[in-house]
Amino acid sequence: MHPNPNTDPAVNIAVKAARRAASVINRAATQLDLLTVDTKAPNDFVTEVDRAAEAEIIKVLHEACPEHGILAEESGRTGPNGEFVWVIDPLDGTTNFIHGFPQYAVSIALTRKGVPEHAVIFDPNANELFTSSRGRGAYLNDRRIRVSRRLRLSDALVGTGFPFRQFEHVDAYLAMFRDLTQKTVGLRRPGAAALDLAYVASGRLDGFWEIGLAPWDMAAGVLLIQEAGGFVADFAGEDGFLDNGNVVAGTPKVFTELLLTIQTHWKARGAKQT
Repeated sequence: MHPNPNTDPAVNIAVKAARRAASVINRAATQLDLLTVDTKAPNDFVTEVDRAAEAEIIKVLHEACPEHGILAEESGRTGPNGEFVWVIDPLDGTTNFIHGFPQYAVSIALTRKGVPEHAVIFDPNANELFTSSRGRGAYLNDRRIRVSRRLRLSDALVGTGFPFRQFEHVDAYLAMFRDLTQKTVGLRRPGAAALDLAYVASGRLDGFWEIGLAPWDMAAGVLLIQEAGGFVADFAGEDGFLDNGNVVAGTPKVFTELLLTIQTHWKARGAKQT
């Protein structure tokens, strides 16, 4: 196995932070019955584990890069207003975690002027570490990863996420889901967008789409896909996904068919592209 050449200091810092957060998560995973769960919005939960994991991440990042800003799911935007901002989801898949469903991850990205430059996604259950830096490829542990070679949507396994935050788009989503159930070999909804995107980058999924995600759900995953040879866009086929929350991704060929299918139903129900 070739060593991972992606040893950029920013990645090393993010890996350290992600592993610290994972330690908090793993300890709590053995005592789920003791968790205090708060509701931020319908179907959107936060636990003391989310907050403690986020605090560990921020501590590491502040110590290493005090000049960088931070955008985190639980604590919001803090720190200097410079061109570099860390975008953090301390526990993507909180609902899964609460139920002991082993599909959740820590996601950390460093953006420059709003564009992801470095990415780390860590799955503490599988001990899988996904890393990427712009222009340097994407890796799973120490192995270079690429998107799958699938050429047709009809051969594709596609991931998705239900629009649990934006219920006004349920009809458009269900139309997409119904159509793509027939056009693909299968749809999967594991419940952690960061891992879904990492799975596209590593070839486990051939495509993915979701409505209404937050920047911390996507920032690391989209860079992984781009560096693994895949395409990412919003529903207009542009790069506004971190701003509008609507994302479609996939292998180059699958992406095109998937985007066209999604656009058909998005437009048919009068939804704005961005």
